Amino acid sequence: EVQLVESGGGSVQAGGSLRLSCTASGYSYGYSNYCWAWVRQAPGKEREGVAAIYAGGAKTNYAASVKGRFTIARDFSRKTLTLQMNMNTLKPEDTGMYYCAARWGDCTGDLNLIIFGYWGQGTQVTVSS
Repeated sequence: EVQLVESGGGSVQAGGSLRLSCTASGYSYGYSNYCWAWVRQAPGKEREGVAAIYAGGAKTNYAASVKGRFTIARDFSRKTLTLQMNMNTLKPEDTGMYYCAARWGDCTGDLNLIIFGYWGQGTQVTVSS
């Protein structure tokens, strides 16, 4: 079973940057066959798909609210898959709990309609104005 462990996050002022990382393990059929993603949830709001990378890393999908500011990437080295997301020009509305998520297959279309089968425990991002 896929296991995901996030790190990074923290508190930053608006306009600042943060990097999130997620270490994945337990994937049985090759990491390239999965979609790896970040999903966030702000207090009192629904979960929102933020970014995804799939098709062996060849394709990415971003929410309109973060396009141009966030970059998702994955790295496989020393038999470890690491998912990263660089977040620039952060805004107070980016505040929330960020979860690493995964599913078998692709992540085309609206990220909010995609069902992920695997989740990390989450890491908090707080952006102050």
